[in-house]
Amino acid sequence: MLIAQISDLHIQSEGKNKDLIKPDRHLAQCVAALNALNPRPDLVVVTGDLAERGTKQEYLILKPLLDALHIPYLVIPGNHDSVENLRAVFDDHSYLDTGTPFIQYTAESWPLRIVALDTTVPMHGHGELCADRLKWLADTLAQQTDRPTLILMHHPPFETGIKLMDELGLLKGREAFVDIIAPYRNIERVLCGHLHRTIVCRVGNTIASTCPGTAHQIVLDLADPAELHFNFEPPGYHLHHYGASGLVTHHAVIGDFPGPYPF
Repeated sequence: MLIAQISDLHIQSEGKNKDLIKPDRHLAQCVAALNALNPRPDLVVVTGDLAERGTKQEYLILKPLLDALHIPYLVIPGNHDSVENLRAVFDDHSYLDTGTPFIQYTAESWPLRIVALDTTVPMHGHGELCADRLKWLADTLAQQTDRPTLILMHHPPFETGIKLMDELGLLKGREAFVDIIAPYRNIERVLCGHLHRTIVCRVGNTIASTCPGTAHQIVLDLADPAELHFNFEPPGYHLHHYGASGLVTHHAVIGDFPGPYPF
């Protein structure tokens, strides 16, 4: 099975940096790149921050861009998203209607079981996992203890060293999350967004990783900066290949580059 992961699309209809970042144009380029892959992924997962302000208009811009994928896709919310507006516009994605304030679900029809976890706090940039969400995760993982599983979540369950982003990280429930997943050997990966960079860390008995953004990236600054900056390092995505060695992850960039040339 081949899964493409994209993240932090930040589609916006107006406001600061819209014309500089051009998130809709960058997403269209990303979709074209994914559609052109050979072999084509079986599934695309989008790990949050689909919109910049979570307005209905932003999701109305976003949906046809994602629907241009020739590949099925699943989404989860990030801290910039509105669960209410996301559900209203993506009403054909029935898995979003969970009957709770959170968008948490499983996708069971793939060789890898997908468990989507909601880390968002309405109107705040940081993430949390409350008792209800942690219980749902514990109960869900206990249902299938041997089946290879992916967990999707927006905020990564580890400190990255990028201080100002860590201050907006998963501030509540992180230790409990690790305690819940630690006994399981079937969790292939925890796939996250939020950082606009590729970052990898061992969490429990698995690997957690963050995905680059489809437009702008967060500057890699491991000092103690006074403010956060973004830049235009090449936008990218991850390809997760599930085969004989388990899950193997490739970092890929979007753009036109010289080559390929034969060796």
